[in-house]
Amino acid sequence: MNDLYGRDLDLNLLRVFAVVAEEGSITRAASRLYVTQPAVSAAMRRLTSFVGTELFVRQGRGVVLTNRGTELLTAARAYLPPLVAATMAVPVFDPKRSAATVPMGLADALEALLLPTILTLLRSEAPEMQVVVMPAQFRTVEELLLSNKVGLAVCVADELPRSILRQPLTSRSQTFGAFVCLYDPRFSKLPKTLSEREYFAREHIAVSYAGDARGIVEDSLGKSRKVRVSVPAFGYVGEVVDGSPLLATVPFLLAAQIMKTRPHLRTVRMPFSIGGANLDLLWSRVTDDDDAMRFVRDLVTRAARRVLGAPSK
Repeated sequence: MNDLYGRDLDLNLLRVFAVVAEEGSITRAASRLYVTQPAVSAAMRRLTSFVGTELFVRQGRGVVLTNRGTELLTAARAYLPPLVAATMAVPVFDPKRSAATVPMGLADALEALLLPTILTLLRSEAPEMQVVVMPAQFRTVEELLLSNKVGLAVCVADELPRSILRQPLTSRSQTFGAFVCLYDPRFSKLPKTLSEREYFAREHIAVSYAGDARGIVEDSLGKSRKVRVSVPAFGYVGEVVDGSPLLATVPFLLAAQIMKTRPHLRTVRMPFSIGGANLDLLWSRVTDDDDAMRFVRDLVTRAARRVLGAPSK
């Protein structure tokens, strides 16, 4: 293929050549193609130069094919119609039959929260499709999308280039942006109303994507907690809190999901407000018209609506 590009053949010359051969006349071919006669003659000179031998000879007022011209016409008739048909064909996507593999980026809090519903919908509507999940967060999502490592992503994101499209799945007024304090009442006795002083007096587990001890509280309030352990993802929180006196600051919906499998854990309202952020569905403009990706984006939107509720207008 690289050699083909390197030789720089304009495939439109073959289309002109086929019409000239069919008409047996440069003049009639020009009329049929809605171009001038000199333009057709110039095109045939270019093609002849590329092939390296004569394709037509003059006969009377018209032209006839040489032996090499006849060979080329036979090949052109075999390959040009399928190329045109492939160009003009409208692709038909059937999710029931699709075996496409979809690389999807998910914020780690969503792997337990959103992925089960996504898979339930896929099992029903596209049983052969495969999903490959990669971790995505605001620091990594741009590179993941622009390098085509993922076809779409669901996470919180800052400003992104115009080549990345986004659709809000939540808003600041929704519960995904609301944080609660998750704890094990067997090891931490907390009042029903937690004061800020009590909160900062306790030891915490922090979730940090930067590999340090700064989490959502430090970044939002500029205040430091007594962080006993810092983990790289929310997926660790349930296990670490369970059986320890540590407090974890997590999104409300994630805490509810954790307590489904660890019903002895409890939550208490935060003593201060932490600014929420939109959860966005993100994808590259490159895949915007891909039918399989469009189907999956719609499916993810419906899954998010079931789990998170509709975004506020």
